[in-house]
Amino acid sequence: MAFGNIDWIALIGAVVASYIFSAAYYISLAKPWRTAVGKTEAELKAGTSPVAYVIAIAGHTLIAYMLSVLMVSLEMGSVAGGLSIALPMWLTFVMSTMAINHRFQQSSWSHTILDGGHWLGVFAIQAVVIAIIAG
Repeated sequence: MAFGNIDWIALIGAVVASYIFSAAYYISLAKPWRTAVGKTEAELKAGTSPVAYVIAIAGHTLIAYMLSVLMVSLEMGSVAGGLSIALPMWLTFVMSTMAINHRFQQSSWSHTILDGGHWLGVFAIQAVVIAIIAG
């Protein structure tokens, strides 16, 4: 179902797939991630808010939307085309920003690597799902 050159079913599929990936990623790497950020499980649970989940869904949606727009605009609707857009976006916008912020926050490199790996997965999964459904 395309509207304004964007296949909204593909976009929703990409958001759902990447959100499921995110949950699985951080559940499976919870202990190393907690160590990397220097927090206990109790500290993290005490600060948990539903707002974080709403923001996460909104963020996943924005990423999927921009990937969709670029894939359509650049006529790169294949899996290879989507990945050739998603991976440079991840490296230049996500990893560079996180590396800068984490260094000034004096966060560990393991934190940067764990979070960076997560966002690499999100971008790649979204590009693949968009290409498969919309292609």
